[in-house]
Amino acid sequence: MGVNAELVKLMGPQLELLLPVLDEKSRRLALAAVARAAGDGGITAVARAAGASWQTVADGVAELESGQVVPEGRVRRAGAGRKKLAETDPGLLPALVGLVEDSTRGDPQSPLVWTTKSAKNLAGELARQGHRCSPQTAWRLLREQGFSTQANAKVTEGRRHPDRDAQFRYIGARAGEHLAAGQPVISVDAKKKEQVGEYAQAGREWRPQGDPVRVRSHGFADAGQAGHAIPYGVYDVAANTGFVNVGTDHNTAAFAVESIRRWWDLIGRDAYPGATRLLVCCDAGGANGWRNRAWKAGLARFAQQAGLEITVCHFPPGTSKWNKIEHRLFSQITLNWRGRPLTSHDVVVNTIAATRTAAGLAVAAVLDENSYPTGAQVSDQQMQCLTEHLGLFDFRQPAQDAGRHLGCHPPQFQQGSG
Repeated sequence: MGVNAELVKLMGPQLELLLPVLDEKSRRLALAAVARAAGDGGITAVARAAGASWQTVADGVAELESGQVVPEGRVRRAGAGRKKLAETDPGLLPALVGLVEDSTRGDPQSPLVWTTKSAKNLAGELARQGHRCSPQTAWRLLREQGFSTQANAKVTEGRRHPDRDAQFRYIGARAGEHLAAGQPVISVDAKKKEQVGEYAQAGREWRPQGDPVRVRSHGFADAGQAGHAIPYGVYDVAANTGFVNVGTDHNTAAFAVESIRRWWDLIGRDAYPGATRLLVCCDAGGANGWRNRAWKAGLARFAQQAGLEITVCHFPPGTSKWNKIEHRLFSQITLNWRGRPLTSHDVVVNTIAATRTAAGLAVAAVLDENSYPTGAQVSDQQMQCLTEHLGLFDFRQPAQDAGRHLGCHPPQFQQGSG
């Protein structure tokens, strides 16, 4: 008795509809049932009609005839299926691990030391060595061996000056002294310049599915956009409050001093009505750097106007992450506007001002549209004049050379009597 070709022909379209929704076990048994009904030659005819493997149909027929169908919860009997590549090719796993380890150790002879160690590149290199391996297999094997994709860890520091820790102790002592006396201690810095307009902002925000915020496809400045914003922050250590002066021109020493002046006029004066001193903690470089004469001169003038004795403590180079404003204020602002285009200066100011934390952080923000041209110079004569008429003193730690290299001298700006 030959194959029932008419049955196979009738079942062909039905199998096309049915097979895609079945798992491996169900597909095998469905094909086997049709093959058995088709009679002699049914395995070959059904396999050809369904586009399946002859062996798959034959295995299904054998299961039905023996009654030993794969148990519930499995699609194959134990031990069935193709063996893993790591088993059939004992040299595959050592070769893969060797590629990654050589690269991580910086071996100049490693074929991947100068390229991205993606699963695709690893699989390609293994293929050149004679090992069959797909990117998915390479990824799975690396995970099984305890490897994972990791970003760089910023933990290795540059050359440390022997007096660096002493500077941190000095800053801590001055801050503790001011706080104990009820005098204000502020941490200041400029946040990175932000583009204002319909530009993409890093991070993700909840939105309806398939409805992301539409922004420009590139980050190049455009005359039709609103320009940029420079947030200069003042963090009050004792009160856990922040103030941000959002500039629209340049990040200069004059802008930095004006930001502190605005904080004092709008918040600080009322918060500390009996204050006679002010401690300013900041980075060693930039607009508020320890070598910046315009910064020193501007603070001296502000000290005279406010009637304050101002002490400035600079953190050593490369240690700005210990400046409290970075992780107490700026990090929270970044979280608050993640995934949100800063389409206007009002959006920048309002988003900063809305920043809050469970620890009680409150932030105020204002827009500063004044002009702050770059290139301002303070001559030796002007500095000497400030020293004579305003009582400007430059106190250094005992190790003057160490202080000079670290940028850690704490200049004090005191109001003169004359």
